[in-house]
Amino acid sequence: MDDVSFEVARGEIVGLLGPNGAGKTTTMRILTCFFPATAGRVTIAGFDVFTQSMEVRRRIGYMPENVPLYPEMRVDEYLRFRAQLKGVRGRNIRRRVQEVKELCGLEDVGRRIIGQLSKGYRQRTGLAEALVHDPELLILDEPTIGLDPNQIRQVRGLIRELAQRHTILLSSHILPEVEMTCRRVLILKAGRIVASDTPENLHARLEGRARVIVELRGPSEEAGARLRGLAGVQGVQVENAGGEWVRFTMECARDRDVRAEVFTAAASAGWTLRELRAEATSLEDVFVSLTRGEGGAS
Repeated sequence: MDDVSFEVARGEIVGLLGPNGAGKTTTMRILTCFFPATAGRVTIAGFDVFTQSMEVRRRIGYMPENVPLYPEMRVDEYLRFRAQLKGVRGRNIRRRVQEVKELCGLEDVGRRIIGQLSKGYRQRTGLAEALVHDPELLILDEPTIGLDPNQIRQVRGLIRELAQRHTILLSSHILPEVEMTCRRVLILKAGRIVASDTPENLHARLEGRARVIVELRGPSEEAGARLRGLAGVQGVQVENAGGEWVRFTMECARDRDVRAEVFTAAASAGWTLRELRAEATSLEDVFVSLTRGEGGAS
């Protein structure tokens, strides 16, 4: 890690992104007191991670990418055990276990053995464990990995619901999930933060470019040359779209909408036009641009 500095405010959902090896897992392990840093200072809820680690641990819930469950235990038994380890006492244990089961959709599997649960229910059990002591900060590493689309949607809704009571730091490789869930995004590259902003503002960083997708039936070399010659076109990528159809991805100046000119060019040349649309910039575009060193400041 190299001079990484950021803040997460109470009630925020913040996404932590970066290519493999960028430092996401190291950052999370430092925040959760699993891994000591060689320099710098980290505080959570006003407590120092290095000198007051027990106070920090009481205030965080952590669900790592590979959830460390006990497969031979039943869900209820496991959650009660983890609640005791995390300092929940007396009648509060039963109350908190019931609350997190309801919150995470585990009411019907409380008596089930964890090793016999589906991947989705195991993820839910790991999330319930992270929440059982009602932490102020919830740190989630790839919370939807291995889930099917329906389960991903359910977990996404649950994370949004949790944000009403908890601060959430979320790491994921599924960028559309981050874009739909997080209010702010941190992007790491080689141990440094190269961006920290809302998804909307990060999109605006690529405002110098727009993308137009064209599919037509015609000579690819001639059509490509014609499209490259249009004013405001900065580059054109060509690929086969099946049979005689050719797909062109046009990078254009943001203030130039070339679609009318593309239509006119295709009509005058007698090419059959199957698709013509402007493509919105995604968080994936921003991520690729920043992590490949194509631009962007923190």
